[in-house]
Parts: sequence; structure tokens; C-alpha cells
Amino acid sequence: MKPTFFDALEARAKEIGSLLCIGLDPHPEDLSAQNAPAALAYCQRIIEETADIALAYKPNAAFFELYGAEGVASLQALIESIPENIPVILDAKRGDIGSTSEAYARASFYTIGADCVTVNPYLGQDAVAPFLRDPGKGVFLLCKTSNPGSGDLQDLELAPPASKPAPQQMRVFEWIAQLAQKWNEHGNLGLVVGATYPDELRAVRRRAPELWILAPGIGAQGGDISQVVQAGLRADGLGLLVNVSRGIARAPDPRQAAQEINAEIQQAVNIFSVDTPDLSAEHTYQLSPDLAFVADELLSVGCVKFGEFTLKSGLNSPIYIDLRRLVGYPDTLERVAKLYLPIIEKLTFDRLGALPYAALPITSLISLLGRWPMIYPRKEKKEYGTRADIEGVFHPGEKVLVIDDLATTGGSKFEAIDKFSAAGLSVSDVVVLIDRESGALVDLAAAGYQLHAVYKLSGLLDYWQSSGSVPTEDISAARRFLRQNH
Repeated sequence: MKPTFFDALEARAKEIGSLLCIGLDPHPEDLSAQNAPAALAYCQRIIEETADIALAYKPNAAFFELYGAEGVASLQALIESIPENIPVILDAKRGDIGSTSEAYARASFYTIGADCVTVNPYLGQDAVAPFLRDPGKGVFLLCKTSNPGSGDLQDLELAPPASKPAPQQMRVFEWIAQLAQKWNEHGNLGLVVGATYPDELRAVRRRAPELWILAPGIGAQGGDISQVVQAGLRADGLGLLVNVSRGIARAPDPRQAAQEINAEIQQAVNIFSVDTPDLSAEHTYQLSPDLAFVADELLSVGCVKFGEFTLKSGLNSPIYIDLRRLVGYPDTLERVAKLYLPIIEKLTFDRLGALPYAALPITSLISLLGRWPMIYPRKEKKEYGTRADIEGVFHPGEKVLVIDDLATTGGSKFEAIDKFSAAGLSVSDVVVLIDRESGALVDLAAAGYQLHAVYKLSGLLDYWQSSGSVPTEDISAARRFLRQNH
């Protein structure tokens, strides 16, 4: 398989220990003369001083095109002068339809000679496709740009389809991040997300955990390196290209400025990378025998998998938990149900309230083991017979203990609690097998409910790493996802 642009980018990042992209923007006011030769000389001086520090260079086509044919020739000469092992990203923001897009792609890659180009996704997949055809050439797709007016379009919330409400409201830039996942068939597509919007950068990283992100806007535009690294760094400590232009070009000593900025980036990487805990023989993560046995079974029966998965929320996750598979393994299902009992026995309630669907078989076994009556809210309103929203026998005024398999954001718990409350029932506690540690504990507590969990996902990850059951890189990716979604 032909190496992709991002294969080359990652190889250089590991070789020189840098995530710094240096923008080559020869603003006319910075030049000794306002002409193409001066623009070329200005940029070449920066390259000469920083070639061993820069992960990539990003020349801005506009500051050359303004000088006409001579400017385009100077841009070609600039790219030819950049050492062959340093990736070059043409900042041109191309995007058009049909044969025009084909021509732009040929011009960017084979006439001008860039390795990668920034592309506008507004015209759709067919306009982007010509730029992606050669895996050895890369594309950074505009997603959430750094300029103040970017929110005029990019922050607009998408209306859910009329036939199927969206599980989570999504903004235009988040939708672009999801589309990029689908369009990245050759592994040569990344995203542009402004360093000036760290919260939005974090949202994009949730949607696209593996894609490279080009983050312009550090320095003159106000972006903060620490915030950008925390929000956008990939699980493996890569995947983020921090772009600085004027902060280096206009510095009294561009080389020193590049060194200092790169050191600041690496310091932030060291702080915000998901460090592997010390799980040596002297520091083995311990679970009780029963908890450890079931934790191992969850892996062996396929209830927990590592890889790339799209969650109900639309987020892309490196770990997927599917406890509905337990119905195929009765012995494991029984052991799982028994793990709930020590928690449940300490709580006060009248009935168990199972959340469909994964918690129904679990709660049925808990009901049998503890002889507690059980009810459950229907997902769909019953349009015949009793038209009940809640199945089972209950009396208004009783207290329900909500049982579910997982806790993520707490959304499904609130939906069930609302149905119980509408029927005159009260809820104080929610018990789950695994807390994914993605906000449910805090959200439920803020509403007056207490979440109890047999396992925390972080504890399971520590145990699986300690036991050697899961590769370290998969554990690290899952921890990174937890950190970003906490």
C-alpha cells in the first residue's frame, strides 16, 4: 500500500520530536520590497533558520498570487527549496466543482508542487474528491476556522431529521468532522480547526479521534498552546499540527522563537498526554476476585471491544461496550447480576426500575435473586390495551431504584425518571454496572440523584492493562477519550 501524506508527517514528527507547523505568510508590509523576489527571500530565510525544527511548512498562496505570474513562479521556487523530507501544506483553501476542482488539485500538487492543500468542504464530497485521489497527497479540510466570523455559518445548529430526532444536537463544524471520517477512504484527510476555539477543537477531536488536525491561530490571533494541546492532541501524542506564522517570522530571532514555541508545545504534550500509570509488579491494580473474574469475562464474551466505533451520541470512540451480548452467556449474566447486589442491599426502595433494553435481563435476574419486584418504562408509548408508559405492578408514592447497564451522559436515565415521576413514583438512586465517566455522575447529582457503579471505566482500564489483557495502545486511546469527554 502506498504511504500516505500523513504517514510521512507522522514519521517526521517522531523523528524530530516536533508538532510545529511554520506558516510562510510574506505580508507586504514585512518585505524589503513589495514584489515576488522579496517575498521568496523572506520565506527562504525563515526556512534556513528553522528547517530542523519545523514538522511542516505552510506557505500562503495569496501572498504570492498577488504578484501575478512572477508570484506563482516564486511560490513554486519556494516549495522546491524546502528540504524534501519536510511536508509542505499549501494554504489555498481551494474548492469548486467538477473539472475546476480537478484543475485546482493538479495545480496544487503537480504544478506548484505542494504535498498537501487546504480545501473548502462547502461544495460537498464531489468537490473534495479530486484532491484525495492520490494517497500520497494530503488535504486539510476547513472545519472550524480561526477567524471571528467563522461562527456565522460553522456554529449553526443542524435541525434533526423530521422522521428521527438526533440523539445529540450537532453544529455544522461537527457535521463536517463526521463527514471527514467517511471521506477519508485513503487515509489522507485531516481537518483545520482554529486554535482560537479550544472548546470547539475539543468537540472536533471527539468526533474525529484519529484524524490529524491543523490548528492555526497561535500567537497573533490569540490561541493558547496549552489549551490547544489539551483539546486536540490525539491519544498517541500525535495528530495535532500547531501552526505559528507571525510569531516566528516577525520575531527578532526566528530560530530562537521557533525553538521556544516548539519547547512549549512539547511541554504541553508531556503534561496532557495520557500517561500510563505505574502498573509494575509492585503496583498492580487490584480488583476483588469476583470483580476481576467478570472483568475478564466482559472481554472474552465480546461485551467490551477496542477499535473505532461510532456511539449513539455520534461521537467516535476507541472503546465500545455492548452488554446486550450478555443474554447469550447465561453464566456471565448471572455473575454480572450478582455484582449489583452488595450496592442494592444498602439502598431503600420499593421496586426495581429496569431501563430497556440491555438492563432488562440483568434486572430480571436481580429481581429473582433478591425477590424485589420489578417494573420498566416503555421506550415507545403503547397505543393499544392499557396504553401504559410503565409495565408492571406499582402504586403511586412508591420509590423506584433505577437499574441500567451503563452510565454515559445520564440522558436515558432522565428520560426514565421523567416517566416514573409522571406516574407518581419517586427516584433517589441509579445503579449501573459500568460508569463510563462521561458526565452522568455530575449531571445526575445536580438533579438530586445519586449514581452508584459496580465499576468505573478508568478502573477497568487500569486492571486490563495491569493484567496484560489489552494492548497498551488501546488502553491509552481509551484513556484519552475519557479525558476529552469527562
